[in-house]
Amino acid sequence: MTGVTEGQEPEQVADLRPGRTRHRGSRARRAAVAAGVVAAIVAAGTALAVRPWTNGGGKSAPEHGPRSTASVQRTSLTSGLRLDGELGHGTVDEVTAQGQGTFTKLPEAGDRVETGKPLYEVDARPVVLFHGPRPFWRDLAKGVGDGPDVRELERNLTDLGFANAANLTVDEEFTEGTAAAVKRWQKALGLKQTGRVEQGRVVVLPQRAVRVQEVVAKLGATVGAGSGGTVLKVTTPDVYATVKPDEDQLAQLAPGSKVAVELEAGGGVKGEVTAITREPGEGDGAGEGGPGGPGGKAKPEVSIRLADQKKAGAALHSGRSGATVTVPEKKAENVLVVPVTALLAMVGGGYAVEVVGPGGSEPKLVPVKVGLIVKARAEVSGGLKEGDKVVIPV
Repeated sequence: MTGVTEGQEPEQVADLRPGRTRHRGSRARRAAVAAGVVAAIVAAGTALAVRPWTNGGGKSAPEHGPRSTASVQRTSLTSGLRLDGELGHGTVDEVTAQGQGTFTKLPEAGDRVETGKPLYEVDARPVVLFHGPRPFWRDLAKGVGDGPDVRELERNLTDLGFANAANLTVDEEFTEGTAAAVKRWQKALGLKQTGRVEQGRVVVLPQRAVRVQEVVAKLGATVGAGSGGTVLKVTTPDVYATVKPDEDQLAQLAPGSKVAVELEAGGGVKGEVTAITREPGEGDGAGEGGPGGPGGKAKPEVSIRLADQKKAGAALHSGRSGATVTVPEKKAENVLVVPVTALLAMVGGGYAVEVVGPGGSEPKLVPVKVGLIVKARAEVSGGLKEGDKVVIPV
């Protein structure tokens, strides 16, 4: 985690707490909050607000009104978690049909479909999976205006081997080279070689492969009839473990964190945290503060991708889908500790705290290095001593 050299002059800081903006001098500008501690504090559920100011060349903090303080403590911190969770395939996405026609072929639940392969058929013609960030919203053919959908079409055709750098430039322009690649793709699918991709011929999803979770449409039904346009529900083929930790445990489960996962079906696998999402809690929208229950907070859910997919898949389909996630223990012994709400992030990286002077005099900025963070308490070093008072604005 990035720190600052002891005695370094902090030129600009941003307060990591909600509330007020403070300025000193006329050159105040927005401060960039360094990523390391911010990620941990955000994960821990602490609200952030950037409060930029320059120090005008001195070490004194700006004047402010009534303040709360906390003592710098010398103690030991120990991290490490053991949480129960479940195996699954992650977020479910809905596939909606475009255009007109009759469903003539549908997949089965559990099928895996790769990019470039048909997801289903309409009027005996395949609707193919493409990989990308957004769906196609128009027919694509020579003469169409430039756009990101053209780029996604060209990229998919190139990835699938129907074009290369010698005969097609991947950009937003539909050229003769694009039309030729489309015709090669259509020939491989057994379609009429028109060079035109009509709307509804492909389904664009962010995954390169999907697993069919549920088939909503009915064979022989008309596209869009009776299902609100939903044809399939799909997930990633990968198996994930999900856990629902408390807010103050999230700092130990930041994306990229390595964990161990014990499978209910037997054995263990390594895992890596990939995402933190929030689901509406009980009393969603009814609590003071809005959605998510009391205080407006939704319930956090952590997704963990498992390294041994074969073993994880066998465990999931065995009917024993429970999992226990263990975060390796870390210790910081006999260290100085402050509340995370006392930390100030400085432009260029690094952190500082405001230390109250003798007799409650003007606070001074003291650069610190930040170490382990556990339950909203941060290990700090550099220019502090046990018993110092640090500012926490009210």
